[in-house]
Amino acid sequence: MSDTSKAQVISIVDDDMSVREALKDCVESAGYEGEAFASAEDFWASAHRHSTACLILDMRLPGMDGFDLYRQLLAVKSGIPVIFITAHGDERMRARALKDGAVDFLQKPVSREALLNAVHSALGGSRERDPG
Repeated sequence: MSDTSKAQVISIVDDDMSVREALKDCVESAGYEGEAFASAEDFWASAHRHSTACLILDMRLPGMDGFDLYRQLLAVKSGIPVIFITAHGDERMRARALKDGAVDFLQKPVSREALLNAVHSALGGSRERDPG
């Protein structure tokens, strides 16, 4: 974290608790503030929706899925950069997500390097490379 600014909030939406915690630990180890949500509805109802600098969003969720939440964010012009993650994606889903403006579309299991590269890209890409 910089001396001049507060850590940027990276929100994570995934229904798998172990994945949520691993992703939260990953972004926090890189100096970000991580916030984790078990569902799209939990994120949508959260005050963190308004302070999120980047959203890591699972595609397959019970209830509102990742694309549904993304469409809602686009409809209210939230401007939050979104990185989709999934264990069940295909090239068609990937192409659709990227065409709709997602920053990246990553397959689970997501490597630390791929995730942090996508986060850095979402936040403007002007961050020093993380040595860890």
